[in-house]
Amino acid sequence: MNPEQLAIHIPRLRRYARALAGDQSAADDLVQDTLERALNKRHLWRPGSDLRAWLFAIMHNVFVNQLRGRQAHPEEALDDDALPAVAPSDGARLEITDLQSALAVLPPEQRAVVLLVGLEQLSYAEASRALGIPIGTVMSRLFRGRERLRILTTGAQAAPTLKVVK
Repeated sequence: MNPEQLAIHIPRLRRYARALAGDQSAADDLVQDTLERALNKRHLWRPGSDLRAWLFAIMHNVFVNQLRGRQAHPEEALDDDALPAVAPSDGARLEITDLQSALAVLPPEQRAVVLLVGLEQLSYAEASRALGIPIGTVMSRLFRGRERLRILTTGAQAAPTLKVVK
């Protein structure tokens, strides 16, 4: 693996990082940390394997480590007045903002699966390898994450759960 091979994947890494972190500055830091770790650990990459999935796995692990660090050292949140206002006439922008807000509410494990499968279009098997979890867990988290997003973005009620019949 050489830097040129990594550079090909930077746009996807940036998109995934932006969706994970929810903030451009944090996303840029996440991409930089991911690429730095990938270069330092390039001897662990197996030639012939999916470099993209390997990079997403590194990014996921870096993100989880950063979340744990933030929980140990919480930062003070900005006031609502400090956030820029969105023009009410811009419907598409409002939908994107709503989706970003809904994604931020998802538990990190569901958000990661939704983003890898939905945004980055990884297969279940690729997402499974990237996150180090079984394919069944990917499918379960994806279902729950999508259902939660549907409820958050449309205001719909949760789908009825199936009852066990004896």
